[in-house]
Formats: sequence, C-alpha cells, structure tokens
Amino acid sequence: MKKYLVLFFAIVFSSCGSNTSIVNSWRDPDVTITQEQFKKVLVVALVKDEASRRITENRIASANPIFKTSYQYLNATSQLTQEQKLKVLQDENFDGVISMRLVSKEKEVNYVPGTYTGMYYGGFDGMYTGMYGYGFGNWYGMYSPNFYDPGYYQETTSYMVETNVFSLKQNKLIWTGTTESQYVTDLGQTVDAIMQAVVKEMRKDGSLPPK
Repeated sequence: MKKYLVLFFAIVFSSCGSNTSIVNSWRDPDVTITQEQFKKVLVVALVKDEASRRITENRIASANPIFKTSYQYLNATSQLTQEQKLKVLQDENFDGVISMRLVSKEKEVNYVPGTYTGMYYGGFDGMYTGMYGYGFGNWYGMYSPNFYDPGYYQETTSYMVETNVFSLKQNKLIWTGTTESQYVTDLGQTVDAIMQAVVKEMRKDGSLPPK
C-alpha cells in the first residue's frame, strides 16, 4: 500500500539567465504527493561561501512563505550533533527540507566558426559569370561589401547541482535530481532556472501534481 505524502510547491520564478537542464533524477516510488501538507520547508544551500549560500536560500525562500532559510535556524546550532539539529527542526514544526549543493564545476573550450556576410552573387548583372573579363576595379567593387568574421574559441563553464527533497516526518529522501547549468551570468537567475527544471521534472515523473 502506497504511503501518501502531501507536498506543496507553489513556485513562480523569473526568466532564466542560464541554460539549465535535468541530467538525471530519482523519486521514491512509495511516495505520492496528493495535496498540501508540507506547511514549513527548510531550504539548505550546501556551499562554503556564506554570501552565495544566503543568495541561494533567499532566492528560493522568496518564492513562497512556506520556505525558510537554514541560516535563520541552524547557524546557531553548529556545535550540535545531527540528531540534535534534527530535533531543532522537529521542534520548529518543519515538515520537509530542500537541499542544494554544487557537485562539480567543469570548463569546456569550444570553437565557434566564423561567419560570412555580403552581397548575393547574382548582384553582379544577375550572373556570377559576369565578373570574368573585368579588371580588379570591377572585381573589388563586386566583393567589397562582403565581410568575414573570423572564428574564435569560447570557454564555457558547466555547473552540476544536486537538489534533494526530504520528508522530515518520514525521515527519508523522497526525490533527488542533478541539473547542468551553462552560460551562468547571475547566481540568482541560475537558482531560478534550477528550481524551474526541478519542478518541471517532478511534475513529469508524478512527484508533483500537474498544473
């Protein structure tokens, strides 16, 4: 018999600033989300840089009042054991946890071919063969509007991020997924893009109800 877990995700994010897609994901087959039940969810960004951590957690938490940042609740519990920290969350009536961590960061160099722009060949009296028999002046006059932009090498950084969803009541992982983000220019927008991809995948695999 399936165990029914009610999870609420009402997330509206802005347009994405990076190219983000799901690489792989897994869901607990015994957990089906049927209606609202998670009324208080902790958001945890597992990054060393405190500023990046707060930007990430604040970005997710700003989407809905049920999301609370971990730095508000766990910063003062650094000396506690994992069991004691879990009890703090239970005492604060948290139902679930969303965690996000950087798995890897890889740089890739790609060659972008050059581009050619200019006048259509038929522009010379309507016939390409019309150039023959003419001197340099006519030849140059025909091709001078044509330009070539040389190719170049472009370095792209790819970020692999793992997002996990835990049920505190059942004390278990109920969903996990890894996303790949490229052309990252803004941390906040990339977090938006990751969460959009996560929600889309969770709707697709049945972890979340359809829109």
